[in-house]
Amino acid sequence: MKITKVRTVPVWGRRRRPFGTVTRTALGAAAISDYTIVFVDTDAGITGLGEVCSVFKRRGALLRSDVDMALAPAVTGEDPFRIAHLVRKMDQALDGVEEAKAGIEMALWDIVGKALKTPVYNLLGGKVRERIPLSYSIPFGTPEQMAAFAVERVKAGHRTIKVKVGSEDGPRDIAAVKAIRAAIGPDVKLRVDGNMGWPTAKHAIRMIRAMEPWDIELVEQPLPAHDLDGMAEVRRSIGVPLMADESIRNPLSAMEVIRRGAADIANVYVTEAGGLLNAMKIFAMCEVAGMPCMIGSMPEFGIGTAAQIHLGVAMTNLGPDSDTCGVLYHEEDLLATPLRIEDGFSYPPEGPGLGVEIDRKVFERWQRSPPADAAE
Repeated sequence: MKITKVRTVPVWGRRRRPFGTVTRTALGAAAISDYTIVFVDTDAGITGLGEVCSVFKRRGALLRSDVDMALAPAVTGEDPFRIAHLVRKMDQALDGVEEAKAGIEMALWDIVGKALKTPVYNLLGGKVRERIPLSYSIPFGTPEQMAAFAVERVKAGHRTIKVKVGSEDGPRDIAAVKAIRAAIGPDVKLRVDGNMGWPTAKHAIRMIRAMEPWDIELVEQPLPAHDLDGMAEVRRSIGVPLMADESIRNPLSAMEVIRRGAADIANVYVTEAGGLLNAMKIFAMCEVAGMPCMIGSMPEFGIGTAAQIHLGVAMTNLGPDSDTCGVLYHEEDLLATPLRIEDGFSYPPEGPGLGVEIDRKVFERWQRSPPADAAE
């Protein structure tokens, strides 16, 4: 079998607005998700689906251009079963841009699964669990708004709530954690995510210690990704586990986090890692180091979320509840058959490959220009 063509289509989907305004975190505002869908065609008549998604500044048209100009030529004419070889070829063709590489690599796994008539999770080693327990992120709002939204998500079945902190308004962050804990009660796990928003280790330590009385499960990425010395200092100085997110983008950066003692837990992404192959490598490295992992969200549309779930059900080192529910952060999704996400758990599609197909009507509508109010 040979790859005959790589096609890309830019799309956008509207994010949920839980407080009636654009969703905001320490990474900034996000009215829409500006992504690219990848189709990898073969001479066997099998087409693989992939998704290029990112919350960082290089997204949308830029990442699509990376696929079209550099990565597609590297894989066209090749055997899609040779995934490790093609990942290496993409790395040689273009440094970085893991999210673009992940879109193609995701489609390769889809092709192989379809050809062998088996779900991707079987290609990753097979299931070690039937479903993945989910966390859900609460964006910036007033403490009262955030607490009410957290209660809504708990009623929907989520047993872990993640509070977005790291804003310039420290007292509001602390008040939000306090209000959410009071609203959801003592039995629901509560974690906080700084999204690299705090400037120094000393500031982060002071903020985390102020939040610890409300029984937080863990703290995620309080400092900029590069500040591993600061992350290690925070880890030594707080009474709860520290999780690295943006500091872990590929196996090399994961090894540096492990080597420097910069985290207790790793947040692993399919897209940030450059695909399922690298994500599995990070899981294995962390398992050897005694560091549990969870799976984080961009948030993805249905194709990317399906890839996450296939990964999660096959990994032995999955620890804290994961964010494999990116579709829930959008007002709608583009899959013909929705993913099974219910009662606070996500379940893998059971069809061959990724097990998903696109709803053509939604797909065509998402290719049009975003509405004028998308930036509000």
